[in-house]
Amino acid sequence: MKKTLIQVTLLLAGFGAAVAEDIKTPETMQAYAAGYKAAFTCSALFNAGKSVDSLTEHEFYGIYPALRPYFDKLPAADVDMEKKRVSVWYNDSMPPRISQWRPHLGCAQLPTGAEAGDAQYLPAIDIDRPNTSDTQPWKQVNNGSAVLKSLLKDIMVNPQYGKDARTSAVLVANPDALLSEVYIEGYGPHTSQRTWSVAKSIAATIIGAAVHDGFLDVKKPAMIDEWQSPIDPRKRITLENLLQMASGLDSNKAGNRTDRLYAGGGRVSDSATENALETAPGTRWKYANNDTLLAVRALKNAFPNTSTYNKYPFMALLNKLGMNDTFLETDWEGNFILSSQVWTTSRDLARLGVLYLQDGIWNGERLLPEGWGGYVSAATGPQPPKGYPGYGAQFWLYNERFPDIPNDTYAARGNRGQFLVIVPSRNVVMVRRGYDPAGGDGFKLNRFIKDVLAVLE
Repeated sequence: MKKTLIQVTLLLAGFGAAVAEDIKTPETMQAYAAGYKAAFTCSALFNAGKSVDSLTEHEFYGIYPALRPYFDKLPAADVDMEKKRVSVWYNDSMPPRISQWRPHLGCAQLPTGAEAGDAQYLPAIDIDRPNTSDTQPWKQVNNGSAVLKSLLKDIMVNPQYGKDARTSAVLVANPDALLSEVYIEGYGPHTSQRTWSVAKSIAATIIGAAVHDGFLDVKKPAMIDEWQSPIDPRKRITLENLLQMASGLDSNKAGNRTDRLYAGGGRVSDSATENALETAPGTRWKYANNDTLLAVRALKNAFPNTSTYNKYPFMALLNKLGMNDTFLETDWEGNFILSSQVWTTSRDLARLGVLYLQDGIWNGERLLPEGWGGYVSAATGPQPPKGYPGYGAQFWLYNERFPDIPNDTYAARGNRGQFLVIVPSRNVVMVRRGYDPAGGDGFKLNRFIKDVLAVLE
């Protein structure tokens, strides 16, 4: 009975099932639906440069079923192209839900009830992005075999890779060459897409950079401000506990649902820091957005102010990798929402994977601690039940549980079929982006990995 309950919790939490966080009033659900529409419209237009006409087919397809009835009644979004601001009206007695774009940090939702003029108070940063080649670090681009190219084109449309899969991009690369990439019509190397939970692996990489720079120690308590009372047992939760999804905190029935933050204009501190312990830290694996959010909140505490914190991922990592099409979105207080809200391209994700193939070294400079790839891909913490991938530190592990795949394979996974796969023994990374609906016959990642590796032999 206990094992069955654990497996049900995993299925709901880890793979995007639409389970309500808790019961909300119709007024709150209206506000959430409007916030969702404002946020995705803003990010797709101003991060990705997409057209308004494409939103219905992509960003607004397959959204949370609980929001759908409210979403479908909303008017068209009001888009201010000059101010890069999106407003969605939903209630005659309330201001519209507003999402505001900023350079590098993408779109942030204003709190429910805030006015358009309040957007001036959002944190923003002014940094220079390097003028690097869009093919960095690869010496050759799209020089893979005709067989590989044909396979990737087939993967885009073949229902054997998922009857309900809606693939938008696939890419295969190693440190020297971008072997092949295929995109749907209207997409290309510079079209960013929301990562969903692939952002968690980006968060682990940024934290790795901070460990290398001496700002953090994964073995030490996470030092969350709200937990520092002498009587609060949560102050003993380590950064490693959070990275391994082993905090022991209550994160509601499905830990992947943080609706107030994602759609309601809430802050990280409104919910992630408030949950009580359910089990001793380090003794139970439970997938939870809040564990990632708290790990990144611990990083914030290493810096003197929000601006320095917001600049750090770009200066320490993204700019050096040439991830110039990547936007790390925040809440209105400037907390990174690196459990989900990153917009990036397939090439930028591949660059991140290549960094791991090179043991954290880029252009001769060490960006991550030696062996960080081994750390994030080691099953040293509590594990998900058998039948599912293992778990390291914000990466999923395709180890001995999947005998037809090299057991050093690990992956970043996100809702709607976002994947970055790293196979060190084969010196290759693979990227798949998509718009798969929740609950359908989604993309068959195992088959994708196996078939690509067979072609590369």
